[in-house]
Amino acid sequence: MFTGFTDETVDFMWGIRFNNERSWFEAHKEVYLASFYQPMVALADEMYDFLQAKRPKDGLMRKVTRIYRDARRLHGRGPYKDHLWFSVEQPTDGWTGKPTFFFELTPDGWSYGLGYWMPRPVTMAKLRSRIDREPEPMEKLTRKLGRQKEFTLDAREYRRQRSQPPTDLLAPWYRMKSFTLIHEESLTDELFSRDVVERLQKGYTFLLPYYDYFKTLDGEPDPPEFA
Repeated sequence: MFTGFTDETVDFMWGIRFNNERSWFEAHKEVYLASFYQPMVALADEMYDFLQAKRPKDGLMRKVTRIYRDARRLHGRGPYKDHLWFSVEQPTDGWTGKPTFFFELTPDGWSYGLGYWMPRPVTMAKLRSRIDREPEPMEKLTRKLGRQKEFTLDAREYRRQRSQPPTDLLAPWYRMKSFTLIHEESLTDELFSRDVVERLQKGYTFLLPYYDYFKTLDGEPDPPEFA
């Protein structure tokens, strides 16, 4: 059961940021395991159990990132990450190709939400086609998002809008390549207790209708330009 991160968690993250080398990591590996990795796994397991109970038919899986960077993609950086994250998602052939619940902890702060980082272009075309056919559900979700303060919409956008939206409210969805519904803030006291568990559960519950809307897009017929 997750009982909270600790001051050692934060000290380790800053330590590896400024001492990103094998000798320092090996000397502090037990601190990493006890204060960072194992609490992250415990929190991930609780959130997986919570979401799996909410959507038992979705075949959800949970992943916790490893601290080791891919040696092929160091690009002048050290061999270790100074942050960790977990995700809960449906299995997919491509990385983050499905809407994904996530939590991330860094030396500077933390974030969580629902990411759709790498949907295929045809999937985003299906989103626009669905909105064209029936705009009301997405209008409802967009208004609901605008009325709360926990999550913001962060998107990678095309240079030009792909097609004409039925209403101005829905225009942002017609420019998106990918997007995230995300909450970000600095390190807060709730991270050091079980209070963050309730915070995440409440937030993920709010995000479930968005997850439900997006998870079915791939099953829709291809739009004419992809047929």
